[in-house]
Amino acid sequence: MTCRTFQADTPLQALIVEHALVLARQLEQTADGAPDGQVLARVEAAAVPAARELARRAVEAALQQQAERAEKKGRRPAPAPAAAGPPGPSGTPAGRS
Repeated sequence: MTCRTFQADTPLQALIVEHALVLARQLEQTADGAPDGQVLARVEAAAVPAARELARRAVEAALQQQAERAEKKGRRPAPAPAAAGPPGPSGTPAGRS
């Protein structure tokens, strides 16, 4: 077996690589343990929900990572809301002349 090294630059990348390796090992074990004629069905039955869970976790982690970055930056600049209240007699907002 060839040994490879993977580099993850972010926690999200590390999570996906780690879970993908676990999934690959599970599928290999499932395929090796399946009786003749049932390999495809068993591997597919294991792969679909596991891949769905991997995708769910990746999306969750990506959103969490983005939220943390946004919190560090602070709120986005936006125009200040206009003063509320009806205009005064001269058409200017109440309390101004």
